[in-house]
Amino acid sequence: MLLELYQNRWFGPTLLILAFVVIILSGFLSPTEANGGKALPKAGFEAPEFSLSDGSGQTYSPADFKGEVVILNFWASWCPPCRAEMPAFQKAYQTHLSEGLVILGINTTYQDDASAASSFARERWITFPVLYDRDGKVSRQYQIQALPTTFFVDRKGIIRKVIYGGPLSETLLTVEVKQLLGEGD
Repeated sequence: MLLELYQNRWFGPTLLILAFVVIILSGFLSPTEANGGKALPKAGFEAPEFSLSDGSGQTYSPADFKGEVVILNFWASWCPPCRAEMPAFQKAYQTHLSEGLVILGINTTYQDDASAASSFARERWITFPVLYDRDGKVSRQYQIQALPTTFFVDRKGIIRKVIYGGPLSETLLTVEVKQLLGEGD
């Protein structure tokens, strides 16, 4: 049966047309639909959902902050660029909190130490939530390859920019934050 179908002179052109139609129609799907319902962690895609807790056990999720600008910063206490950029994140958080800025510092605890991360945050007076990715699930979900990695998420939950490496300068951080906050006006 399959051999007869394959030998049919219309099989090849029909298969080619079908493949072309599938490719064309996939361009009309949203990024999430085109990825089988899973958001990709890159600019233009919805930020993948997760749930992590801080040192006190309070749980946070990006969905909790729809309507606000969210920065997800993946870091480790042993990472010099991560340590160097923390004052800029803290300043941005203090300056723009009342305008709807949320910063979630996601410690890659599966390759760090929770007590070292907690001590670092306390010593630097970090007041934004520091979350612990103890098993690496969220880091894998966001495909973290380098530290630090920072995701800028708009008020609709769409990743607008990803910056790999660091440290981010205070100026760059301020420009990105102001741009996203200004889009809500």
